[in-house]
Amino acid sequence: MNTTFIEQLKTQLLQLPGEEAQYQMAPMSRKRLSDFSDKIHAARKSAVLIVLYPSGNSINTILIQRPNYEGVHGGQIAFPGGKFEDADQTLSNTALREANEEIGIDTGNIQIIGNLTDLYIAPSNFMVSPFIGFIEELNDLIPNNYEVSKIIHTDLFNLNKENIKGIKSIEHSNGYKIKTPYYEIEGFTVWGATAMMISELNAIIKKITSF
Repeated sequence: MNTTFIEQLKTQLLQLPGEEAQYQMAPMSRKRLSDFSDKIHAARKSAVLIVLYPSGNSINTILIQRPNYEGVHGGQIAFPGGKFEDADQTLSNTALREANEEIGIDTGNIQIIGNLTDLYIAPSNFMVSPFIGFIEELNDLIPNNYEVSKIIHTDLFNLNKENIKGIKSIEHSNGYKIKTPYYEIEGFTVWGATAMMISELNAIIKKITSF
């Protein structure tokens, strides 16, 4: 099952649903990408890794909780990742390096099978490239306590369940409350850019599981 699904996913990632799928889980006040055209050219490059691994008869993925700090993403749920560095050469290398630094995953055994649509994060001025990787056997993970307060494992296919979705007001780091869709994943509220990435991934998975 795992091998077949990964091969089908790899194929589906060649035709991304894009912004429309992302915006199904975007905050109500979120502007469209075209509205950011004057800022995108100066956006900082970054990447995240959506790692998939076999778990019993299913497939799991990994999220992290950021430590609480005085920044726009403090305490939020995210995929492992961070900013591009010149030594990375490619954004996929950024995703792998950051995942290794943050959760201690053995990136030498990860196969990058594709990527999702780039996503602009206005509060931090990052253009994020989400990469999807598959690892046959997950090593023992060690969180970097400076960057990760908790590692969260969750069943990939549970992310498509309607009963984990909702809408509520969330207080942003600037003190303002915003109304936003969210996922309730393993007891954590996942919203914003991470929820938008999951939404696009879910749209792709739905195509595969409906065959």
